Amino acid sequence: MGLFFEILSSINNPQQRGSVSHLEYFLNTVNQLSANRGVNPSQMQKIMSTLGSLLRPVLKQQQSLASGGLESLMNQVIGANGNVATLPSLIPPQEQQQMVEKIAQTSELSTTQIETALPILISGVISLLNMGASQPGIPGGENQILNAFLNADKDSDVDLGEVMKFASRLLNPYQAA
Repeated sequence: MGLFFEILSSINNPQQRGSVSHLEYFLNTVNQLSANRGVNPSQMQKIMSTLGSLLRPVLKQQQSLASGGLESLMNQVIGANGNVATLPSLIPPQEQQQMVEKIAQTSELSTTQIETALPILISGVISLLNMGASQPGIPGGENQILNAFLNADKDSDVDLGEVMKFASRLLNPYQAA
């Protein structure tokens, strides 16, 4: 739940990019993808949890390699509206294929379904992580959401499936849990 608290903190901090509309965009993107593919919400939460655990080490590696910094690289992906052509600059194709195979093993989806969904899910996650970045024109502070995600020690505090669940509860408080 630590990552979700960082997201809430970003929403409440006018110096950071986080907003309720960013959180809604993330949740709506994932929910729409889920509905289009006939995936139930609990299964999508499991997929997002798996994706987060696979994405974390890849982003950590990119953080150490990126000359302009990981946030700059992430902005390129977001700036291109999640364009598939920009995704390889963030996650090499062989890493993407390994992600597809591991997610397929933990879900009931085919590798083809996951291959088409992965760029959308990753761009949504990158957008979510970028909510902790400083507003344009404000001298940079550290992106606490990205730092919390990258510096996790395999606990559930940064589980993207849990983030989905809590975001859904926050944005839709009157729906049955």
